[in-house]
Amino acid sequence: MINLSVNINKIATLRNARGENRPNVQQVALDCEAFGANGITVHPRPDERHIRRDDVFTLRPMVKTEFNIEGYPSPEFMDLVLKVKPAQVTLVPDAPDAITSSAGWDVAKHLEFLTGIIDTLRDAGIRSSIFVGTDVENIKYAAKAGADRVELYTKPYADRYPTNPEAAVAPFVEASKAAHKVGLGVNAGHDLSLENLQFFAQNLPYLNEVSIGHALICDALYYGLEETIKRYKACLV
Repeated sequence: MINLSVNINKIATLRNARGENRPNVQQVALDCEAFGANGITVHPRPDERHIRRDDVFTLRPMVKTEFNIEGYPSPEFMDLVLKVKPAQVTLVPDAPDAITSSAGWDVAKHLEFLTGIIDTLRDAGIRSSIFVGTDVENIKYAAKAGADRVELYTKPYADRYPTNPEAAVAPFVEASKAAHKVGLGVNAGHDLSLENLQFFAQNLPYLNEVSIGHALICDALYYGLEETIKRYKACLV
């Protein structure tokens, strides 16, 4: 089974636009779970422009599926995740002012740093995932760093899918096979949508999880949140 983790950052962005508590981020997380999501993802950034630090603490005891926290492993981020202890931490190389995650780690370049971070997460009983592209050698270095999983950055797939689906997915198939060969689980995320998700899931071996936020919330404006989650789950069967 391929799990669907719903990224609720956009819900927090909408809430923060008015400075009140509507929509209620915690209630949306619970509703996502009730509607079939296998996990909840948040990415607390230093400027707290969407998910806030206090949201993370509030969500932790409420989320009954897998709780995944994404972020750059700064001292402040590590302090947060070690206190909260989610099921999974996804390490991204974003600068503090990045709008979104737009590239994976150069793991070889940051091997010592990432190895130390992953050791700390493992000691705390937290599964680790490194955000990467499809370069096979880079994925091998993720295994050397001790990661449990990689999350494949799928924007290149989404960009190419409309014109050549087979060519779009091909490097991801090879990347997933390479990850599996060195003992890594495989997650994926970024610009996956109702238009391209089913083809991706059907063609990618060893896929454990997809994390989807922006497109899913956009679709929910038209279909409603419950129906949208059902449609995304149907793409993963």
